[in-house]
Amino acid sequence: MKLLVIEDDAAIAGLLVSGLSSHGHHTVTASNGEDAVVTLSEHRFDAVILDRMLPGIDGIEVLHHIRRTHDYPPTLILSALGDTASRIEGIEAGADDYLVKPFDMLELNARLNAVVRRTGRTDPAGVWAIGAIEVFATHHKASRNGHALYLNKKEFGLLIELMQHCDQVVTRRMLLERVWGYSFEPGTNIVQSNISRLRTKLTEFGDTDPIETVRGSGYVLHSALA
Repeated sequence: MKLLVIEDDAAIAGLLVSGLSSHGHHTVTASNGEDAVVTLSEHRFDAVILDRMLPGIDGIEVLHHIRRTHDYPPTLILSALGDTASRIEGIEAGADDYLVKPFDMLELNARLNAVVRRTGRTDPAGVWAIGAIEVFATHHKASRNGHALYLNKKEFGLLIELMQHCDQVVTRRMLLERVWGYSFEPGTNIVQSNISRLRTKLTEFGDTDPIETVRGSGYVLHSALA
């Protein structure tokens, strides 16, 4: 995933960049609220990690700015302010999660993946986005890194199901039920063949294949590879 880390403490920012990179994320940093607002206006991010106590514009004001934008990314507050009132204030201001410093990197990564799964579904306009993959559900259109993906109805349905459950195994049975409407085993390789065609289209312009086959289980769309 492409992440924006808004943190004024250089040591903590460095720790976050190193730790998140080890989990496959690309990280951009901003050390104050003003820089964060500018960066958010110029780039698109899959998620934001936000400190509350920032010089200039504080974290809550930055969060308000994020929520006013049309395509706002899910935001996790990472703060030393851990009392109940502070956490409630952050959540009510629009944060998707709140983690208190000091923190564990594994927990932070798990929480980031969770907020992206929860919020990476669809906005009121029917737009889904995970990484560089975008789906415009109401218009039956999809793209990756700006390149149009010409998907048939089943491929489109598979992509939406995988995006809905990104970073989780989606079983063959689930796909048969939700994409084909089958409550029985058809005895064919229709899921495998359609996944294969979807992979070909997702990687047509040299991008990494974001779909993993989990033998005996199903498929995973990895947000870090999308």
